[in-house]
Amino acid sequence: MASRLTAEREAELYESVLDLLREVGYDALTMDAVAARTRSSKATLYRQWGNKPELVARALRHNKPVGLHEIDTGSLRRDFHELVGLEDDCKLEKDSALMRGLMRAVHDNPDLHQALREVLIEPEITGLDQVLRRAVERGEVRADCPALPYVVHMLVGAFVARQLVEDKPVDKAFLGNYIDAVVLPALGDPV
Repeated sequence: MASRLTAEREAELYESVLDLLREVGYDALTMDAVAARTRSSKATLYRQWGNKPELVARALRHNKPVGLHEIDTGSLRRDFHELVGLEDDCKLEKDSALMRGLMRAVHDNPDLHQALREVLIEPEITGLDQVLRRAVERGEVRADCPALPYVVHMLVGAFVARQLVEDKPVDKAFLGNYIDAVVLPALGDPV
């Protein structure tokens, strides 16, 4: 959808949406609250994004600094570590908590699930597929490696399991170690 908002105003609005999500959760987030927080009209919000699930999904997408497909260091290990290096620990912790809350909301809201899949999840999976395809083309990973279809599951699992199992937030050190100890060995330990 073409935006009539400036890039700065749109970024400001998305950050306000994410702040509200962190404060009240998805179910309690309302377009009225977004309008009040951003000094916008509800009509503008609905005209621009159509509904709450779309607005939330777009705010999350905007929050991603770089798409996976944009990372190409020449090595799968360096690609993964470059991705981890783009975030700081505070943002990782906030985003991890936000995603856990949204995963609960997805179960009761098929519109949110669909918006997240279209705007956030499918582009990330496509980017990951490109990164892995390049690793296969470089000979780092066998094309018939049985772990290839499960890399996304491993990565999502890291975010979910750390808090659940250890009651610790996800941070860069954990993710880097997880990639080296779990993901890369499952792929045949590309260096």
